[in-house]
Amino acid sequence: MIREHDRVVLVIDASSEGLVAGDVGTVVHIYRDGEAYEVEFTTLEGKTAAVITVEAAQVRPVGRREITHAGELASR
Repeated sequence: MIREHDRVVLVIDASSEGLVAGDVGTVVHIYRDGEAYEVEFTTLEGKTAAVITVEAAQVRPVGRREITHAGELASR
């Protein structure tokens, strides 16, 4: 189960926000017992890039053996 402050991986593109599948964010709010989440995506410097609401099927937990990958937000 995904909880507040868990890191999650976006599994869809959110092009209107400059986000792509694989981007990692932090859950800041849970709606309807986990049916949807408010997720904050930040730059590696810690500045908020986007806060979006996603359905549970649009994110997944971070895997134990996964690492982050850097990419330019503006270039997407």
